[in-house]
Amino acid sequence: MESDINVQEVSINVDHTLQLLLETMSNEPDVVIVGKGLIHHDFQRLGNDSRVTGFLLESFAEAWELRLLLSMLFLLMYLATMLGNLIIVIVTSIDQNLQTPMYFFLRNLSITDMCYISVTVPNACVNSLTGNRAISMVGCATQIFLVPYFIYVEILILTIMARDRYVAICQPLQYPVIMNHQFCVQSTLASLLSGLLYSAAHTGNTFRLSFCHSNLVPQFFCDIPSLLRLSCSDTFSNKLLNLLSAMFIAGSCFTLIVMSYVRIFSTVLKFPVKEERGKAFSTCIPHIVVVSVLLSSGAYVYLRPPLVNKISQDIIVSIFYTIVPPFLNPMIYSLRNKQIKQAMRKVVLGKFYSRIL
Repeated sequence: MESDINVQEVSINVDHTLQLLLETMSNEPDVVIVGKGLIHHDFQRLGNDSRVTGFLLESFAEAWELRLLLSMLFLLMYLATMLGNLIIVIVTSIDQNLQTPMYFFLRNLSITDMCYISVTVPNACVNSLTGNRAISMVGCATQIFLVPYFIYVEILILTIMARDRYVAICQPLQYPVIMNHQFCVQSTLASLLSGLLYSAAHTGNTFRLSFCHSNLVPQFFCDIPSLLRLSCSDTFSNKLLNLLSAMFIAGSCFTLIVMSYVRIFSTVLKFPVKEERGKAFSTCIPHIVVVSVLLSSGAYVYLRPPLVNKISQDIIVSIFYTIVPPFLNPMIYSLRNKQIKQAMRKVVLGKFYSRIL
């Protein structure tokens, strides 16, 4: 009898202990194993659901040495991008010989590139160096809004620039009428304002979802495809919006750019002087390459099916549309442009002589 009573008491104590343990665990944040350590997920308990209130971004690499190398490389590319685009903005604003539609749009492109690369690269480099990969919901929403916004504006500016080159080469007599100052200002404002509506639609459609699978973003910045993988809601409308916007905006802009350069090439081939043909081709082909890299890499990230791929592969592809185009644009449009070089010499020599005097 005494043994039976002891067994019952032990079973009651065990049940009580398990109940207390379960209650304690229910009040603790969920934990996910990442690599060799434990990372606490920032979940907010709502009823029976666990909803993410913050995210963890992916670093460039697992090994510290490789992470340091990549962070310094991308930081140098960022500084070179900022310096090159800033020089273009200053030179095209000061020099009176560069107050033309072509350099007006080039200045807008440089400003867009500086803003675009500043949204992702500095934060990613700091996070990768310090190991602090956390980003708040507000910070993630800011990146979700700004990255598509600047991509949208950049694509439209590149399309207008292709149109500008087409009119200048194929319709030189009508160039002052078609590419007048009013058209330049209105087309720029239309790009900026419509971009706000475009990004607002994508951001609102993304953050209406519930994120309860995980808060580990498989990317070094917050982007829409990565967040769709983390959602436990129906993402059909999000994927449909991505597809339609890519087909309509990116597809139509790329078609207009290709049509403009096909007409440019057909006109250039009729030039009697071989040097003029080479100059035109050397100016247009790098532009096409940058546009192709931007659109193809962006389309791959945003339109591919949500398959389980290596995180390193996603990061490499994302670099091609977040870092490479802003880095290459100053070299394409300034180092290969004699007028930009001459204006840079004037600005530098003017400041040098002013200090001497």
